[in-house]
Amino acid sequence: MIIIDILIIIFLFSFFAVSHTWLASVKIKKGFVEKMGDKIAFYRLFYNLSSILSFAFFYLVSPKPDLIVYDLHYPFDIITFALQILSFIGLIWAVRGTNLLVFAGISQIKKYLEGNYSAEDLDEQQVFRNTGAFKLVRHPVYLFLILFLGLRPTMDLFYFVMFICIAAYFYIGSIFKEKKLIEIFGNDYLEYQRSVPRIIPFIK
Repeated sequence: MIIIDILIIIFLFSFFAVSHTWLASVKIKKGFVEKMGDKIAFYRLFYNLSSILSFAFFYLVSPKPDLIVYDLHYPFDIITFALQILSFIGLIWAVRGTNLLVFAGISQIKKYLEGNYSAEDLDEQQVFRNTGAFKLVRHPVYLFLILFLGLRPTMDLFYFVMFICIAAYFYIGSIFKEKKLIEIFGNDYLEYQRSVPRIIPFIK
């Protein structure tokens, strides 16, 4: 049944989302620091690999109902595809300035091997960004990823349910992420919250 398939997809994605969030928590990272010390430098790479594997598991075992939610025809398919391209350009704008080696966890391991990694950074050193795309919304990467994933000329049921789950996860994840940023940056981030929307532009 379609309803059962939808519930299974949501359940499996929730399993991925909860594990992903749990592993990203400061409490878990501090627990690893107590046991591993500056070897926490390897945590970011482990986190990324485990996220890829758990998402691959979700994708492979999820039911994929043979049902098309919509299939846009000319010219709406071309317009939607063009908007998707624009959202990808926006995503590049949002990640501009991000150190991809740090994001991947490579820089942390390099510093550890050189003997100058600080365990106080946990798995990465947090940076307060409020310029560029971060003037538009506080989480521009989430915004443009949602647009990029959602702007599709054709949408089947599996992808549609997965997209809704991802969008919800991004919003909920932004709440937990901001709690950590407030702990680190204090009033500066609180002021930033008051002046810039979370994910949807122009809506505070």
